[in-house]
Amino acid sequence: MKLNKILKYCLVAYMIFSTNVNMYAITDYINESCKDFSERMKWFVDAKFGMFIHFGLYSSLGGIYNGKFIDGYAEWIQATADIPSKEYAKLIKTWNPFNFNADEIVKLAKEAGMKYLVITAKHHEGFCLWDSMYTNFDVASTPMKGRDLIKELADACKKYKVRFGTYYSIIDWHHPSQERNNKGKDSWGRWAQIAMKDGRKVEYVQYMKNQIKELINDYDTDILWFDSDWVDWWTMEDGRELYQYIRGLKPSIIINNRVAKRSEFKKDFGTPEQEHPGAVQDHYWEACYTMNESWGYKSGDNKWKNADDILKKLNEINSNGGNLLLNIGPDGRGCVPEESVVILKELGKKLCK
Repeated sequence: MKLNKILKYCLVAYMIFSTNVNMYAITDYINESCKDFSERMKWFVDAKFGMFIHFGLYSSLGGIYNGKFIDGYAEWIQATADIPSKEYAKLIKTWNPFNFNADEIVKLAKEAGMKYLVITAKHHEGFCLWDSMYTNFDVASTPMKGRDLIKELADACKKYKVRFGTYYSIIDWHHPSQERNNKGKDSWGRWAQIAMKDGRKVEYVQYMKNQIKELINDYDTDILWFDSDWVDWWTMEDGRELYQYIRGLKPSIIINNRVAKRSEFKKDFGTPEQEHPGAVQDHYWEACYTMNESWGYKSGDNKWKNADDILKKLNEINSNGGNLLLNIGPDGRGCVPEESVVILKELGKKLCK
């Protein structure tokens, strides 16, 4: 009798275990079939041209700190001017881009012939353009409270049938898990290689996953565009695991290769920056370019590419199987620089000929 009970309990335990294994079986999205991969990437390949938007707290500085013009990209001003995190975070109290108009921005993209859009939902500074339940360092804590810029853009993209994407930085200059790297000898070493505090990485990765889940579930992002894979504490395995997690949330989503180490990982697409290959590649790819010199808004940066320059780049990139992701940087009021508007409208007219 005892033996029968033991066998019965073993059978029940096995059935429960088998059910749980099936429930939590992990699909290997990285090694999906060529057919599934090409079908998922079809709209992206057909799109050929997209708009990149760099926008954040840094936009209100315009490349100037304490009355001085700071060299380098405007969105890196916290690093290049070596601004302490607590000091930089004070910008949240005055950040008020009241003129930000998602409808006009998406219409501009459409008029320029762009088929998708990617916005810096969270850049290296750690500030979030949406009302995230996992941090107060977001748009809801600024004078803009009551507005959710990611939602406004996502809704406008649906309205004009433009695919919507979000950029998310792996490093975070504001999150308590990370701190300025005192071993760094320059801005790159101190901030690009920001140090992860002992025992805090698991906490931060969960924070990332929570926010990424918000971007997928609440805004239905079609693209996740990662950056800062260069940081030492982010490994290839970390990237592969995050990739699997994201595809599990939304199997159809497209993710750039910077989710892992870009030199090795090419899925879903490679991301050459401010340059593009002169030949067909053995993987999908997208070249991203600025319209002037900086990604984020920088006052006094007047080295604009003209419409013919951009059209030439677009044709070269497309002819070799790539996409062009062309950037705009709204200013601290939320306005797209007039030069960008003029160039993009002219480009749209040329593409229609």
